Amino acid sequence: MKLEKVAVLGAGAVGAYVLWGMSEKPGIRLGVVAEGERARRLQNGIGINGKVYHPEVWTPEEAHGADLLIVALKYGALPGALDSIRQVVGEHTIVMSLMNGVDSEEIIAAEVGADHLLYSLIKVASHKEADGFRFDPDTTLGIIYGELAAPFESERVQAVAALFEGTGVRFRATEHIREEMWSKFRLNVCNNLPQAILGAGVGCYRDSVHMKAISDGLRKELMAIAAAKGIDLSIVDKNSGRGSAVPPDARYSTLQDIDAGRHTEIDMFSGALMRMGKELGIPTPYNEYTYHMIKALEEKNDGLFDYSGKDQEPTWAK
Repeated sequence: MKLEKVAVLGAGAVGAYVLWGMSEKPGIRLGVVAEGERARRLQNGIGINGKVYHPEVWTPEEAHGADLLIVALKYGALPGALDSIRQVVGEHTIVMSLMNGVDSEEIIAAEVGADHLLYSLIKVASHKEADGFRFDPDTTLGIIYGELAAPFESERVQAVAALFEGTGVRFRATEHIREEMWSKFRLNVCNNLPQAILGAGVGCYRDSVHMKAISDGLRKELMAIAAAKGIDLSIVDKNSGRGSAVPPDARYSTLQDIDAGRHTEIDMFSGALMRMGKELGIPTPYNEYTYHMIKALEEKNDGLFDYSGKDQEPTWAK
């Protein structure tokens, strides 16, 4: 098996990392799937680490039958992209979802069939500047992927390794991909969300016992749900080390979204844990508060609470 036609759906930070690493790979066709105004913008290029890249831009029909489809969307964009994914996927297409969370594979599989999915995640700390996306290749952990069940050294696992070999993309295969995905999910829930509410850099977890208490409360709920699902995070904790070093003023994706006035991926984080908690009978009060608080911050960004200059009926405090 050789992967020669690679399509990327989503041109945000994750898609930019893939394009940056693989743009010089010989012997493959690499394209971004987009239509309409988005396609026209992409034809002007994507700024990545100070350089402008000009990938091919394909419609879903032009990308049909790609050997590999990498889905790198924001969670809120996935429902509207399912038709495009269905059009791209051919009989032998491998689909890797590099989205946050733990349920995008199931959503995609419901459209194209579970046999196409090769479970995966990405760890890349990036931010957007005026000239495009920025990340440090030397500290990026990259793509982690694997089969849910044996054989773990499958033909497609080896084909993906051959594709990434010699590129700037860091990667590794694992026999514990579900645990790896939940480990990243835990990081997002416990470190991404509380700082978004506070509006401070990640150093707040080190410097505030109150922020650590909130993070620990979110973690306890997540771990209870993972255990109920038979997911043993200690398997990957043994090999996780200290993770990636980040400066104390670093602002993770949820806070970046709030800073920019965008809606967040909170439905994929605390929203998903609330749903799972209800199914399993596990209380999730920390996640429920976090969910509603970040939803309220989105409403604030939308202007819902802008009462200046308006003739408003009084509200009554009770």
